[in-house]
Amino acid sequence: MRIGELAAQAGMTKDTIRFYEKLGLVTGRRLSNGYRDFPPETVIWLHYIRTAQSLGFSLAEIARHGEELRDAPNAAEALSVLLKEKIQVIDARMAELAALRTDLEVRVGAGCPLQPAD
Repeated sequence: MRIGELAAQAGMTKDTIRFYEKLGLVTGRRLSNGYRDFPPETVIWLHYIRTAQSLGFSLAEIARHGEELRDAPNAAEALSVLLKEKIQVIDARMAELAALRTDLEVRVGAGCPLQPAD
């Protein structure tokens, strides 16, 4: 399918698809007239990309893990492992933010809030 049809079916712009192609997230073959031709399963993959982004995965992470997910004998199990890893990253970041919040609270009302906390 051509890029315009793919964009319409995926609910995104042709520019977004071109950007994803530049990053290696999608590939289309070039026809003799120079048009891009994408296989129908690309629509499903584009929906996956959008869902993964909404779950906090960067495009770099999606690109890095996309191929291994497609080649995994059990894609659902492999995806569950990635989701658990992302939860661990979020938990660590939440702990860092809680410590930062505590440090900020200690400094509120201090004579000079930018002095090192005791």
